[in-house]
Amino acid sequence: MNRPNCNCSPLIQRQPQARAVLNGSEQYPDINGIVRFYSMNSGTLVYADVSGLPHSDNKCSQEFFGFHIHSGESCSGNADDPFADALTHYDKNNCPHPSHTGDLPLLLGNSGRAISVFLTNSFSVSDIIGKAMIIHGSPDDFTTQPSGNSGKKIACGIIRAVR
Repeated sequence: MNRPNCNCSPLIQRQPQARAVLNGSEQYPDINGIVRFYSMNSGTLVYADVSGLPHSDNKCSQEFFGFHIHSGESCSGNADDPFADALTHYDKNNCPHPSHTGDLPLLLGNSGRAISVFLTNSFSVSDIIGKAMIIHGSPDDFTTQPSGNSGKKIACGIIRAVR
């Protein structure tokens, strides 16, 4: 069997160039996770591992969550929006939704846990240092302007360079 020529090292053996430590809002204190960002030759590899997401025992209940990089540099907020200072989706190219730089694939929950790994050329690791990483309580519909109708922000973390 022929295998593609891949000089790929396992992620767990390589330190990311940046990461965001996610924490849930006061209403969702069980949410925590880490999103790691790796510079690759063909873009940025994003590896998210999140637990404590809201879930239901109903087998027909959706467990999809909006997942975005926001333009703000703070996870503070107010009574109506605990992460209001995360601001709007990061969009370095002034594109409409769902083509914002910070528009990412949905997180798919599995009994409160989500793991997502994807490669993107929408941004470099240096582009996103200091930005807010947000999980929303509803799935992004990839249509509604300006942000996909993905509901309230339920978890946040700031993307920091790893040294």
